[in-house]
Amino acid sequence: MRKLLIGIHDKYCSMRAVEYVGKQYTGAKDLEITLVHVLPNLPAMFWDEGHILSDDEKRDRQKVVDTWIVRQKQAVEPMLKAAVNDLVRCGFSPDRLGTKFISDSLDVADSILEEAREGGYQTIVIGRCGIREGKHLLVGSVTSKIIHKATAMAVTIVE
Repeated sequence: MRKLLIGIHDKYCSMRAVEYVGKQYTGAKDLEITLVHVLPNLPAMFWDEGHILSDDEKRDRQKVVDTWIVRQKQAVEPMLKAAVNDLVRCGFSPDRLGTKFISDSLDVADSILEEAREGGYQTIVIGRCGIREGKHLLVGSVTSKIIHKATAMAVTIVE
């Protein structure tokens, strides 16, 4: 069984990647596809303020963080569902399509690569949204990191 991972991060870029997979791999009966969304680090408002939290404060903070994660998942689920539906319309079997949400990531690119390695994926497909020339050299991008760090697998970048 061949395995392909599609990184889902932005509606327009990700859906172009899904469309590409739908066209490029139509008819592939031995292909398992997983759509993966990685939630980046927690926003600063959830960071430790520098004091030691009591057990009650830890529980309260965890409830807020858990609620935030649930809301993030709810915001991404329609995009994942639309992507799966698009792939089914292209002829892929629903039982060979899966989704995964990673919420404990320190680095999005590293999390995608780790998932690909651990899951035995041969190919990563990710959409590139386009950034101003040179910006990725200053701050890096998920796409650039994946290109530079991926080994023993194919990486397809869809613009």
